[in-house]
Amino acid sequence: MMPSMPLFLLLLSLMGAQAINDLRTAAAMAAGLCKTRPTDLVFIIDSSRSVRPSEFEQVKVFLAKVIEGLDVGPNATRVGVVNYASRVKNEVSLKTHRSKPALVKAVTKIEPLSTGTMTGLAIQFAQNVAFSEIEGARTKSPDISRVAIIVTDGRPQDNVRDVAQRAREAGIEIFAIGVGRVDMNTLKQMASDPLDDHVDYVESYSVIEKLTKKFQEALCVSDLCATGDHDCEQVCISTPGSYKCACKDGFTLRDDGRTCSACSNAATDVVFVIDGSKSVRPENFELVKKWINQIIDKLDVSDAKTHVGLVQYSSSVREEFPLGRYNNKKDLKDAVKKMAYMERGTMTGQALNFMVENSFGRSRPGVAKVGIVFTDGRSQDYIGDAAKKAKDNGYKMYAVGVGNAVENELKEIASEPTADHYFYTADFKTMNQIAKKLQINFCDEEKPCECDSLVKFQKKVESALQALTKKYILFD
Repeated sequence: MMPSMPLFLLLLSLMGAQAINDLRTAAAMAAGLCKTRPTDLVFIIDSSRSVRPSEFEQVKVFLAKVIEGLDVGPNATRVGVVNYASRVKNEVSLKTHRSKPALVKAVTKIEPLSTGTMTGLAIQFAQNVAFSEIEGARTKSPDISRVAIIVTDGRPQDNVRDVAQRAREAGIEIFAIGVGRVDMNTLKQMASDPLDDHVDYVESYSVIEKLTKKFQEALCVSDLCATGDHDCEQVCISTPGSYKCACKDGFTLRDDGRTCSACSNAATDVVFVIDGSKSVRPENFELVKKWINQIIDKLDVSDAKTHVGLVQYSSSVREEFPLGRYNNKKDLKDAVKKMAYMERGTMTGQALNFMVENSFGRSRPGVAKVGIVFTDGRSQDYIGDAAKKAKDNGYKMYAVGVGNAVENELKEIASEPTADHYFYTADFKTMNQIAKKLQINFCDEEKPCECDSLVKFQKKVESALQALTKKYILFD
């Protein structure tokens, strides 16, 4: 039985980041979403006389299976094979085979040398020759890994400590696999840190294949775009071990590197008009503030672009801060968090009139003006005149209703087409979820965007609400 979600999350937090990454890697491999990062990989295989011909065949099968799990190609993983005993032979160069079938076929043709065990000599050869650009290695780069996997079953007849250290210092990551009566201290002298990840032991060559998955995973990097482990709003582009965000045609990437703006040159004045009446209740008012800040996160706030003002109303109207006072998201969000709950009546008409006469009365000339009105109940005064004046002045008005909000009042506040400019939900708890789904991009009315125009506010909301409704029906 699967653990409950809270318990599962607790287990992940206790396991730590590396364990979570391991789980992601395993899941990605299972789903076929795993790629090998660009790597120059060289196998260094012991074929000394202690390795019987049948055992050497098993080593080759192991190599072939690891190769099958790699993303082989000139711009992905290049594979070489160094065969050693008392002498060293470069069986497969990094430049020789650029496809899996050709590579596997070359591996099957390797014959054992059947002499001594000069492991140190083999490591030095790999560093100086196999990993050289002449043999196909790429120029050193942080985006390209250099990896050596050593397979040996004996004690080396030469020094490995110093030569392995020089190889590691040259940027080669070394994995050491020991078989049978191998000297474990020698493996540790060769391998990179942490040793637990880079030293492996098997009792015999007959079970070496069980390490196949380990090395496929070690060389695997999850495609974070495919697995969904990213926060790009529109387009995710995979990069080695990571990702970067981009936008669809007609949109530009914002400074946060993840969200997109439909109108990069548009200047907009946005005023939130927020119901602080007693029916909202303190705990829900905190949810409203979080909702406002989630929307602010999606706006292009700066001195030259989006300015934000905030008005709270109940039996009276209070301007929390005017347009242009804060020109960065941090200061804006801090000011929203500090807003105190008024907790009285619901004079929505008075609040709308304040927005028209005061908030937008001090706004920048020639920029788009947007009002976002939130209410949870019926207005105690007449809203018609102020709502009409706002729209007649060219303001784009959105109406957001929760709980006991009246649909006809929302429609009266909202701009045309009405269906695109108002929405309603019964539960305050869904507001933050809705804000995550919304992308409110505002274009200058005098200089319309040559994109897909304004994002359809209501359609986004309806989609989010349908998903949330299903969620609450299923899990309530």
